[in-house]
Amino acid sequence: MAIRLEGKKAIVAEVNETAGGALSVVMADYRGVTSGDMTALRAKARAENVILKVVRNNLAKIAIRGTEYECIDEVLVGPTILAFSMEDPGAAARLLKDFAKEKEAFEIKGLAVGGELMGADQIDRLAKLPTRHEALTMLAIVTQAPITKLARTLNEVPTKVTRAVAAVRDQKQEAA
Repeated sequence: MAIRLEGKKAIVAEVNETAGGALSVVMADYRGVTSGDMTALRAKARAENVILKVVRNNLAKIAIRGTEYECIDEVLVGPTILAFSMEDPGAAARLLKDFAKEKEAFEIKGLAVGGELMGADQIDRLAKLPTRHEALTMLAIVTQAPITKLARTLNEVPTKVTRAVAAVRDQKQEAA
């Protein structure tokens, strides 16, 4: 079914706005995946704040102009689904990687982060990034470690004094 010019402009504007606010994008070939499976994928994507877009390649190429994802132009060949991560750079990579494990027909074409296009073999590099919550937890642990060590060190001083006094007391009792 043909899309009118106004519809095309709306699609381009929507994809451009999404790409402008995205932290990363993952492209995949979805041929052979059932509509039921795609619906399940979309539900998981909404839960993880990943925006999935299936757009004609020529419209997608126009939409990504002026964004840091112009580099994906060469990957936009054949049926392509674009997964934009909005909060966590690795969310789309994890989502599509897990989906590709379940569905053999689903093939990851590539990914882009910070204006750099990477091949499908680099999906683990992005998927293994910690989530925001995990990163904050690691930061809290690193920040807390020196304080904990200082508290233990300060606690050792009275303990050592007590041991020294006890040793002197034991020495005097033995001598007496």
